[in-house]
Amino acid sequence: MAGRDTRTGEVLEQMVLPALTRGGYQYRTRVDIGQRLGLGRHIVDVLAQKEEKRYLISLKWQQVSGTAEQKVPFEVICLSDALQEGSFDKAYVVLGGEGWRLREFYTSGGLARHLTSAGLVNIITLERFVALANQGDL
Repeated sequence: MAGRDTRTGEVLEQMVLPALTRGGYQYRTRVDIGQRLGLGRHIVDVLAQKEEKRYLISLKWQQVSGTAEQKVPFEVICLSDALQEGSFDKAYVVLGGEGWRLREFYTSGGLARHLTSAGLVNIITLERFVALANQGDL
């Protein structure tokens, strides 16, 4: 059985990083930001900074229907925990690809009813994130 193609995350990263640069952000990729709910290291896809503001960015690609969709709530929990415990100002989960059945649910705040701290994390489409980053408006 062939392994899953994990290179799609790299493609998503290459779409996001130029937008951050254009918007005046400095960034590092795959950054260890501490513990993930006591379960081990929390490696965030991108840690961006502009002036004194620091942004956590988690990139999720769903080309076809699959498990990335199920990982979003846990990622929101972990990012909201990092915001409350760390020195970060904002967090984003960026949804790229066409395979999201729950895209509208996630991006419209649907998790807020189920997770008390969901409002701390911005779940956003790739297109919207790139527009905000390009303009320096994260």
